[in-house]
Amino acid sequence: MIWDTELTRRLGIRRPIVAGGLQWLANAPYVSAAAHAGIMGFITAASFPDPADLRAEIARTRAACGNLPFGVNVSMLPKLVPGDQTEDILRLIADEGVRVIETSGRNPEPYMPLLKDLGLTVLHKVPAVRYALKAQAVGVDMVSIVGAECGGHPGLDMIGSFVNGAMAGEALDIPFLIGGGVGHGSQLVAALGMGAAGVVMGTRLLVSTELVAHEGYKQALVAATERDTALTMQSVHNTVRTLANDTTAEVLRMEAETQEITIQDLMPLVAGRIGRKAYESGDVSRGLLSAGHALGLTDRIEPMADIIARIEAQALAARGRLSGVVQMPEAAQ
Repeated sequence: MIWDTELTRRLGIRRPIVAGGLQWLANAPYVSAAAHAGIMGFITAASFPDPADLRAEIARTRAACGNLPFGVNVSMLPKLVPGDQTEDILRLIADEGVRVIETSGRNPEPYMPLLKDLGLTVLHKVPAVRYALKAQAVGVDMVSIVGAECGGHPGLDMIGSFVNGAMAGEALDIPFLIGGGVGHGSQLVAALGMGAAGVVMGTRLLVSTELVAHEGYKQALVAATERDTALTMQSVHNTVRTLANDTTAEVLRMEAETQEITIQDLMPLVAGRIGRKAYESGDVSRGLLSAGHALGLTDRIEPMADIIARIEAQALAARGRLSGVVQMPEAAQ
């Protein structure tokens, strides 16, 4: 199939799919596998707090990608904090020759003049259309709207991807992507039909061979279903959807039983270092392990290229079904 959307044209990729940044997991092997599969992957800058390590990972990725494009994800904390290094990271990314960034976490407006000066294409990730409209107003190039079905942070509004897609098609002037529960080619065709330039996938790609994580972790995702996620941390206004496990059960108990609970109360259970151990050990019983409803589509461990080829074949089948049920009257042809 030959795809021609604003996403494929602007980013120089063959297929209108973005592999969103994954904390601790989106590194050179994963991102370069995405590039060779014809989609766009993003190194997660937050996984490399030492700037020298981030530079080295960008270099590793470039060596593995050759001339194929890739980007860097910059996840900003919801509020500016002392010692924030976002500006320095943006300059580093541009200095290393990367031309596309995926931003998330808070309004990028304060950085837009710098981003334009650096010549970076900005794909900003939001959880609902109302935030996408704000991002459009401050000058981002594209937005990803990641709905309630997503793994990680679905936002506070909890609007589903199907509704986000239809609303975005009516409301936005800049290119937009739809994410949240996306893991099948038919969803790609549906998103394009609603006006999207492509889709964002996270959970569906966690079972790729190239993802540097324990086989036991990937097997747990294959065994899981769309019903095996939990929403926690709603009490501290930081809702997260993750694989249901012992940690999510304990956090939900604390949220139900503890009045005026704080993030500090939950941190011994939800700290990122705990979840990171699951990627290394394969023990998925502890930690908040981001995973969305696309768990219902993670049916095997296989190379990234094979996952994307299957999605493309599913999209072709969906397009065929659509052409079979929609026929224009001769007078309108």
